[in-house]
This record gives sequence, structure tokens and C-alpha cells, in this order.
Amino acid sequence: MMNKSNHRAPESLTLSCENTHTQANVDILSHNEDVPVDNRRLPFALKIFGILCMLVGATAIGLIGWFIVRLVHNTEAGNVSQQMQTMAFVISIVELVLLALLGVFAILFGIRLIRNKRHNAARIAIAMIVITLLAALCEMMSSGFSLSLIPFAIIMVVLVVMQSYLDPSLAQERTLQRRLRDMKLKQEAEDGTLGRDESGKGYISLNFFNLFWIFVVCSVLGLIIETVFHMIFVDPGHYQDRAGLLFGPFSPIYGFGAVLMTIALNRFHNKNILIIFLVSAVVGGAFEFFTSWFMQFAFGIEAWNYSGTFLSIDGRTNGMFMCMWGALGVIWIKLLLPGLLKLVNLIPWNWRYVVTTICAALLIADGAMTLITLDCWYQREAHLPQDTAIQQFCDEHFDNAYMANRFQSMSLNPDSATRAR
Repeated sequence: MMNKSNHRAPESLTLSCENTHTQANVDILSHNEDVPVDNRRLPFALKIFGILCMLVGATAIGLIGWFIVRLVHNTEAGNVSQQMQTMAFVISIVELVLLALLGVFAILFGIRLIRNKRHNAARIAIAMIVITLLAALCEMMSSGFSLSLIPFAIIMVVLVVMQSYLDPSLAQERTLQRRLRDMKLKQEAEDGTLGRDESGKGYISLNFFNLFWIFVVCSVLGLIIETVFHMIFVDPGHYQDRAGLLFGPFSPIYGFGAVLMTIALNRFHNKNILIIFLVSAVVGGAFEFFTSWFMQFAFGIEAWNYSGTFLSIDGRTNGMFMCMWGALGVIWIKLLLPGLLKLVNLIPWNWRYVVTTICAALLIADGAMTLITLDCWYQREAHLPQDTAIQQFCDEHFDNAYMANRFQSMSLNPDSATRAR
């Protein structure tokens, strides 16, 4: 009896300790769940970063002054072609306004960090990302793909990292759902609901994974559709390479268009077809117009011209293609998106992040190389000196003949661009 009693005592003690430890973990998790993420104190280093943001924002007026001096100098020196002076001036003014707004938001961002307002700081970071991107596009139209874009790239990276860290929902997900993520994803994959919008307001969850693969798949599908359309209706029997990136079978205008359609129509997936058609037509037409406008004024490239056609808007889009965008939006949200979600879910759930990261890195590199080679193509056509290592590399491997053959649907005219020469 004594031996049995002595044998049971340690077991009881072990079970008691395990129960106590488990209950303690539950209490800690419950406590973390009860404390609003937005009210948790931010690290001291972030407050120092907030002070730096305020200082940088306060010096934005100096940067604006520098841009004004450069604008005046270029105008007086006649470096901007006469017919494009007005547009170049407008773009420069827009860039100055955007930089001023960025400075104001930087100050607000720093104040929110110092006051531990995580949620507000995350929202301001999103606004700053959008403003920085728009300012970078203006700079690209003014100066091309040059070293002046590096500060914008650095700011974008910092803001994306900060927004991801500060976003309360993301922070809560990191602290409370890390242990459940794998189990949850596995179960959703088995049920076939992986990627769906859990709130029920939209069809899919608008996260990076879903949007990235929508971009990739639709870039390929769009290229195929456009190539077939050109061979049948535009130039029967003649094949033309309609690719939009330097490498691979991608037409990014369709990828970005599909992403915009998905974001705009996600909550309309169960609405009337006419509403979906109208929203798609407006979104698609506006996107096509902006893309044509940007390519012309940044690189002097004309990829399409609908002048003289029905309801042509400055030759950049027209009524027929807006209707096509509308029809594609209906087909996309009603038929193709559910099938695409099933296709994407074929990627094993425990590989999805690694595969997506690798593919995203390759596609970003492809996009960067495309912009660099387009810029060098523009500079050669504009008879500008090619004296940097990158320019010499492009001259050797991606000369004018190569670029014209790769981008057969594009024509380049440096006089159409707004940048200073």
C-alpha cells in the first residue's frame, strides 16, 4: 500500500502542475485578447523614429524649394520641348503638392507614433504609401527611370514595413493566431474555402496572396486573349507579340486591371449584372486611359491609339473597349474568379507563402528590368549619352532592335515624353 501511495503522489503532482501551467497560458492569452492592440505601448525605438519623421516632414519645404529651382532652371534653359512645356509644368506642380502632402503626413505619422496611436499611424502609413507612389510616378515622367527614384523606393519599403507592424489587425494576428494558422489553413484547404472572405461581405479575402496570383494568372490570360483577338480581328493570320514585360508571357495591364476589378467588384459579386457591368466599364476605361497617358509621358511610348473610333477619349480608350471591360468584369466576378480561387488553392497550403514570395520576387525583378530597358530605349532614341554601366549593359543585350521585336505593339517617340532632355 505504501508503495502504491508513493507512486500515485508524483503523478497527481505532475497533473496538477500541468493543469496549472495550461490554465496560466489560457489566462495570458485571454488577457492579451482583452487588451486592445491599439492601446499597447510601442517600443521606444519607434518613438525615436516618430521624432525623425516629424523632422523630415518639417524639412519637406526645403525639398519643394529644390524642385522649384530645378523646374525654373529647366524651363529657362529650354530643356523641355515647347509643345510639352505646359504638361511638364503641371506634372512638376503635382509632384510638389504631393511632396508637401507627404511632409504633412510624415509629421502626423510621427505624432501618432509618439502618442502610441497604432491604429491611426497605420492608416496614415497607407495614405503615405499612396502619395509616395504617385509622387514617384510624377518623378518618372519628369526624369525617367533614374537614381532620383531611389529615395521613393526607400520610403515605400519603410512605410510598407511600418504599416505591417503597426496595423492592429496584423499585430493581433501575429500574437493570437500564430499557433492556429497552420491548423486553420489546413482545414480551409480541406473544405475548399481557403481564400474566401470570412466576413461574408465580399467573395474573397483581399490579401496579398490572392491579389498576387490574380495578377499573375490574368497577366497570362490577358496576353493570350489579346494575341488571339489581334490574329483574328485586327490583322487576320498575323502573329504579333503583345507581351508587356521583358521576360515571360505577361501583359501586366490585364493583371493590374484584374486586381482593380477584384477590389472594385468584390462586394458586388452577388449584385445585378448591369451594376457590375457599369462599374467594370468605368474602372477598366479609367485604368486603360491612365496607363496610356503614363506610358506616353514617361517613356514616349504609344501602345494603342483609338482616335476616330466610337466614343474615343483622347485616343486612350473608347466606348467599345469600355464595354469590353464591362463584359470582362461580369464574366470575371461571376464565372472566372471562383475557378481561379480553386486553381490557386491547388498550391499546398504549407508551401503557399514560400512559393508566393519567390514568384513575387522574380516578377518584381522582371518589372524593374522592363522599366530600366524601356528607359534606356527612350534615351537611345532621344540621342542622350549612354555612359553608365546599366546603360551600356542594356545597349549590349537589349538594343533597339531587340526592344522593338519584344514590344511589337509599342511605338516610341521621345518628343511625346515630358521629361527634360
